[in-house]
Amino acid sequence: MAVSVRKGRGATRRNPHRFEAVARVPDGDARDAAVAQVDDAPLPPLATEVRFEDVRSLLAYNDSPDLGFDRAINPYRGCEHGCPYCYARPRHSYLNLSPGLDFETKLVAKRNAAEVLARELGAPGYRPATINIGAATDAYQPIERELRITRAIVELLVRTRHPFVIVTKSALVERDLDLLAPAAAHSLTGVFISLTTLEPSLARRLEPRAASPWRRLRTIETLARAGIPVRVNVAPIIPFINEPEIERLLQAAADAGACGAHYAVLRLPWEVDAVFQDWLQAHFPQRATRVMNRVREMRGGKHYDSRFGVRMKGEGVWAALICQRFEKAAARAGLFVGELRLRTDLFEPSRVGSQLTLF
Repeated sequence: MAVSVRKGRGATRRNPHRFEAVARVPDGDARDAAVAQVDDAPLPPLATEVRFEDVRSLLAYNDSPDLGFDRAINPYRGCEHGCPYCYARPRHSYLNLSPGLDFETKLVAKRNAAEVLARELGAPGYRPATINIGAATDAYQPIERELRITRAIVELLVRTRHPFVIVTKSALVERDLDLLAPAAAHSLTGVFISLTTLEPSLARRLEPRAASPWRRLRTIETLARAGIPVRVNVAPIIPFINEPEIERLLQAAADAGACGAHYAVLRLPWEVDAVFQDWLQAHFPQRATRVMNRVREMRGGKHYDSRFGVRMKGEGVWAALICQRFEKAAARAGLFVGELRLRTDLFEPSRVGSQLTLF
């Protein structure tokens, strides 16, 4: 059966979440009729809806040995970029929303984020450590252009001289150069640009509302010229989809000015498994079996292995080969693969309520 594709969206349907008590199965005749119809006409577009939320806490802490940070900030729930592989999709289940189309069309903005963060940074006993902005959903996704919630967070971190990194695949991060450049000059920030492919046609399918590959490379160049340390995230590496591009991706990033690189292989926790496999059948039906066979080979025969030390890189011969290719290509390109070290000794909680100063 053909899988319908909606232009500008990554997920192909409103996949049910794991807490739903009732499973709905479409009528066979109606389903076949719908498939026949979409073969001739595109599905109608889905508008993006945004609702606002007042949160009680913003910093999310973790103790994972796989991550280079112990705290993160996500100004938004859901992400309009629509990447079908996004490991944050299952979090929409807690909102009683689909990790499929709802995740990329029904977004939640934390409008009091900066106010709450100020309270947390100013709390007695708080000790600074690098904050990751955008660890789950992109802090510079399209709605940030108008809402500017991320901008307010960055202003606060710069004012208090708190170390932070940004992970994004959006060119919108260039808007905040006036804040990032002075912070970088004092070793207080760095930016990680996610770069998954150099092929425009694949990018449109894999990350439908994110910046194009060439635009991300230009962003790397712009940030690097401003003195901001830029690293590239080649993540996720998907067998037989973007995996053949590992060497080209790293060299292109280095040529644009990146100074370091990281990678992770595809991981499919919870509902991400169904969302990604639907996408795979829609766009690469002839490769689907090969891709999933290789995923299982790296996951001990399963689609996902949540163990620390394994979930990010996988295991087995194929995972080891990817690791070797990545490390050798990074070395040839002159890209550092270790952690980015930022200063914590400049933090001044007394500046939480003061006016913005650029050092």
